[in-house]
Amino acid sequence: MNDPFNVLKELNGKQYYSLPALESEAGLSGISRLPVSIRIVLESVLRNCDGKRIVKEDVEALAKWSATEPSNKEIPFVVSRVVLQDFTGVPLLVDLAAMRDAVKAIGSDPAKIEPLVPVDLVVDHSVQVDRSGSANAFLENLKIEFSRNKERYQFLKWGQQAFDTFSVVPPAIGIVHQVNLEYLARVVFDNDGLLYPDTLVGTDSHTTMINGLGIVGWGVGGIEAESGMLGQPVYFKTPEVIGVHLHGDLPEGATATDLTLQITQMLRAEGVVGKFVEFYGEGAAKLSLADRATVANMAPEYGATMGFFPVDEKSLDYLRLTGRSEEDIARVKDYYTAQNMFGIPKKGEVDYSVDLDLDISTVVPCVSGPKRPQDRIEVPSLKERFNQLMDMPVAEGGFGIAKDEQSKKVRVKAPVAAGGRDEPTGGVADLAGEEGAAMDEAEMVANRPATPADEAPKTVDGEELPEISHGQVLIAAITSCTNTSNPSVMIAAGLVARKALEKGLNVNPLVKTSLGPGSRVVTDYLEETDLQKDLDALGFQLVGYGCTTCIGNSGPLDPAIEDALKEGELVGASVLSGNRNFEARVHGAIKSNFLMSPPLVVAYALAGTVNIDLTKDPIGTGKDGEAVYLKDIWPSNEEIESLVLSGLKPEMFRAKYGDLTSANPEWNAVETSTGNIYQWDEQSTYIQNPPFFEGFGMEAGTITDLKDLRPLAIVGDSITTDHISPAGAIKEDGPAGRYLKENGVEKKDFNSFGSRRGNDRIMTRGTFANVRFKNKMADGKEGGYTKLMPEGKPSDIYDACQEYKQRGEGLIVIAGEDYGMGSSRDWAAKGTALLGVRAVVAKSFERIHRSNLIGMGVLPLQFPDGVSDESLGLDGSETFSITGLSDQIQPGQSIPMEIKKADGATQTVDLTLRIDTGIEVDYYRHGGILQYVLRDILSAS
Repeated sequence: MNDPFNVLKELNGKQYYSLPALESEAGLSGISRLPVSIRIVLESVLRNCDGKRIVKEDVEALAKWSATEPSNKEIPFVVSRVVLQDFTGVPLLVDLAAMRDAVKAIGSDPAKIEPLVPVDLVVDHSVQVDRSGSANAFLENLKIEFSRNKERYQFLKWGQQAFDTFSVVPPAIGIVHQVNLEYLARVVFDNDGLLYPDTLVGTDSHTTMINGLGIVGWGVGGIEAESGMLGQPVYFKTPEVIGVHLHGDLPEGATATDLTLQITQMLRAEGVVGKFVEFYGEGAAKLSLADRATVANMAPEYGATMGFFPVDEKSLDYLRLTGRSEEDIARVKDYYTAQNMFGIPKKGEVDYSVDLDLDISTVVPCVSGPKRPQDRIEVPSLKERFNQLMDMPVAEGGFGIAKDEQSKKVRVKAPVAAGGRDEPTGGVADLAGEEGAAMDEAEMVANRPATPADEAPKTVDGEELPEISHGQVLIAAITSCTNTSNPSVMIAAGLVARKALEKGLNVNPLVKTSLGPGSRVVTDYLEETDLQKDLDALGFQLVGYGCTTCIGNSGPLDPAIEDALKEGELVGASVLSGNRNFEARVHGAIKSNFLMSPPLVVAYALAGTVNIDLTKDPIGTGKDGEAVYLKDIWPSNEEIESLVLSGLKPEMFRAKYGDLTSANPEWNAVETSTGNIYQWDEQSTYIQNPPFFEGFGMEAGTITDLKDLRPLAIVGDSITTDHISPAGAIKEDGPAGRYLKENGVEKKDFNSFGSRRGNDRIMTRGTFANVRFKNKMADGKEGGYTKLMPEGKPSDIYDACQEYKQRGEGLIVIAGEDYGMGSSRDWAAKGTALLGVRAVVAKSFERIHRSNLIGMGVLPLQFPDGVSDESLGLDGSETFSITGLSDQIQPGQSIPMEIKKADGATQTVDLTLRIDTGIEVDYYRHGGILQYVLRDILSAS
């Protein structure tokens, strides 16, 4: 083993690289005052210092990390493992299969492409809430899931047998981040007698949830994760570390979700993009591990790379609770103690770049929305805020509803099943049996008789048809990794349901309710505490174990409800215990989406509207005819804690994770091909060999100027990867829908963009096609539209790109602040590159998307302060030339861009090159990170 600093020590018969020795014996003073998160990264740099990829100067530079003088030096971070979810993991596996093809094509051994660290993929993003509100919902959704995703699952099973270090956690086990906490996390690795910290990157931005367990890890794009899998360091600029001193206790009535939403608002206002956040102090030490994980999960929402809590006794308690062995637990404590990193620091023990303070006792119940996670609203203020947003212009984040339209009500034109839900249709005896009998949304619309509006009945069979008004809750989902991993808020939701039933309350039939736990253990403790039956009675039956509503897998609303929303241009609402509520994410027909704790989800479902002050207005009328208020059904902290202690047992975790190979018979029944090389099916509309390695050779390219680029899109602030990357339903009349129909796929079998991420033909056609994408070149029309220039002809973005490609013209995107914020969707960068975009110029970039653009050979550049498309008077008729580009470019240098107007006039603006590190220069010169890594592997073998 390499040991250039002579700090390899022994611990209980094992070896480890000692940070205290690096400080005391190697002369690198001050390490014990570094943030704990920096020390864990330092250990990786030290352990992997081989004089080639990582040199002594890298170790010394990080050991001298300065809180007051941030360094621009890049850190080469080698992770211990990689974790994937299936939406992002499938295209990653597609790329690995394509790399093996490329290696074979140049006459080398495809087996050289093999993950060098353990890779775990958890299938959790494919379940959709097609069925809800019935005892059969879970099994019916599972049947539909396997029917929809057969080709993808066959491909994943091929990957499981083709790669030695690649494993798959089957569907219906849990959400990747909760499974990571409960099962995959090791905290300390013992690799052939060498001890080192568990560190990782994941292809989901909420990988940060693992930070709650004291594990360094964050979300990256799939292309970055691939390089990490293949032994390459993950490079990032030396971060500032924001210390957040927590003190006090959560007050009565407040939850970990409320704490998390307050932290999200506070840190987003502070500006922590690209920075580590480390929580410390007595308040942090008091938080349960589940509460810490809830806070850590939402690091992407407050913009940080991580939201880290060091390892302490609460970490060990959690490992014990989740069924880990006493031997493993002892190893964790002994290792972190030996490294002087055990325990949460107190005030003054660690140096931070910025030191913030939060008194936890000031936290109050709150929600966030209606479009961004950081827009926190205290529960008493939601009614007032919703009404403010009604007539606020859309451009300012409002809904733009005129005063005289705000009291509008629209009657639905057909009966709605209770809770917008499906009634029981009989048991599902055999998961591997017949196809699901349910109709999809299009079929339901087609099979419903048309009724002219003026003839629409007000009653059916003597029952009055319901009316929908602005603020009506139409989706209420206990969902997402953020909260369903936390027993306290899940138990609280069950208690609210129990108390509501005792009072005689029920959920409005318009509300589509669902429960999507993060793991099967949640069902165990809800059953153990007898709370599941109470949730069931209100319609919160189990719909699946996986990411559902929070990622847009909310499934269809009743067509009669959608018709009413469209007819009245109504602002319907969803309430969900999630972490994302960007426009059109939860459901295309729902315009306002509010994040909140699971018990509040139940409460707002009961109220049926967000246009309410739950602290003053009654939530409903009880069976005794009296008004029922939130305080009447809200459990005490003591009630919650008592059931958490009695309901959760280590045996539950051991039983559920003891034998995953037999956990899902449907998965075991999937048949697939075998061998090192994947047998591509040219007819498949799910999995295709991507074009990234066409014409691959061992010689890298050169960096040259980009001339006469045409603008594809000019966009404003806060364009998310949801806006860019194909996601959600595939429109029949869009480029992707037309492609599927041309290839013989019926509308009912379109599935979602997320399920088709393994097919570049589909994904490229869906890039920039979000129904809420606002391109200033589209004359106010929302969606994937632009103008073909110089003709000024309106066009689908994909069709315009094909025409530009025929003409040999490169493209550019002009953007505002926080371009690429949100989930780390690699297809936001892949699709951009495949459309022919050569550069993106923005006011600012979100960390992961900027990195992913470079990883796909797209150049990111940043406007100087005060400069934007508006100040430059851009309208899309211009062409852009970016000069000064060569193999000698330096990170962060100034680059001129010449803008040529349609009348021939020109102006030049100096941009900042957002290639931030030296290795990113290499990635860009090679045409992307995949080509760089492949050449590196082949040249080293």
